[in-house]
Amino acid sequence: MDDRELPRAEDDLASDRSVVGRRLSEAISEGDGISLIVYVGDAQAARAAAASGADAVLATGALDEVRAATELPVVAYAGGADAWIVGFDHDGNGFADDVEVVVRVEDDEQLAEVLERLDPELIVLAAQDDDEPLEQVLALLSDVPAGKLAIVELDRATRVEIDELERAGVDAVLLREPLPPA
Repeated sequence: MDDRELPRAEDDLASDRSVVGRRLSEAISEGDGISLIVYVGDAQAARAAAASGADAVLATGALDEVRAATELPVVAYAGGADAWIVGFDHDGNGFADDVEVVVRVEDDEQLAEVLERLDPELIVLAAQDDDEPLEQVLALLSDVPAGKLAIVELDRATRVEIDELERAGVDAVLLREPLPPA
């Protein structure tokens, strides 16, 4: 089979797993350790992310191709994904029941407002300080209530930083590119 060709159900090669309703919250809360969500722009990158151990992908382009290329949950900043990342000021309306809303916050005031207004299950903690991004997201993490899934977004993350985030209780990390092998 050509590596660009996807298995079909009638070939008995496709997975039995449904590609509809893939839940980000389940993917990052199952298993041991911290989950990795990798930015991908096309189907090839989605397959590579899955092969390298990603638990979900954040599609930055070719959403339909990305969805067809992987069984991982697909996250995006727009429609057509399993989970949508929205800003802290979003009203929380306008989403289908099968779409998970992930709210992105950058400081403790935004976090407090989002928790009071929307009470989301999934929260992206984003660093706005280029000098101390890890310290900033760890400070925000201390204000995330138990039972919420915390996803950290850093421009660059090393394996050592990811290990530190895992020890602190972060559920997932958004990576702009896969980590190099250990």
